[in-house]
Amino acid sequence: MTTDDAVLAARARDGDSPAFVELVGRHQDRVFRFLLRMTGSRDDAMDLTQETFMKAWQAMPRWRPEAQFGTWLLQIGRNGALDLLRRRGVVGFEALEADAPIPDPAPGPEQQLRIRQRYGLLEAALQAIAVEHREVLLLREVEELSYADIATTLGISEGTVKSRLARARMALIEQHRRIGGENA
Repeated sequence: MTTDDAVLAARARDGDSPAFVELVGRHQDRVFRFLLRMTGSRDDAMDLTQETFMKAWQAMPRWRPEAQFGTWLLQIGRNGALDLLRRRGVVGFEALEADAPIPDPAPGPEQQLRIRQRYGLLEAALQAIAVEHREVLLLREVEELSYADIATTLGISEGTVKSRLARARMALIEQHRRIGGENA
């Protein structure tokens, strides 16, 4: 039987470092994926992921049981990503790696190329939209958070999440069309 996050977080809050290490293991991939898509840079995402967990460890005495641990971590990571993006003033684009996993291992070379190109266009469109749109899309569509969890993570109301998500989807579609042409 696995111990749930709240129990581990409560133990970590009381100074139990092995409990925190287990929480890191449970959440590091999700935090990294979110930060990678927020920043567009693998190196920045790795650094921010480490910073997120260091800040979380330092802030553990202030963690409250009513806060979901995973959502709390995403808030910390989001703040770090926004700080980084603000310092840069612009959001860069990092192309997908040539060895990025392909959902279907059976397609031939031409189909693999088309899939990579489509993912590349989608990633470029995602990087081209406003940060507040990108983050809400990532939290909903990639991380599959509920509206309530997104609202908590971003510090906004559920209604704002829903309207921002609708605008974000439209912005992504428009950017995708702009980058990939009308046939995209």
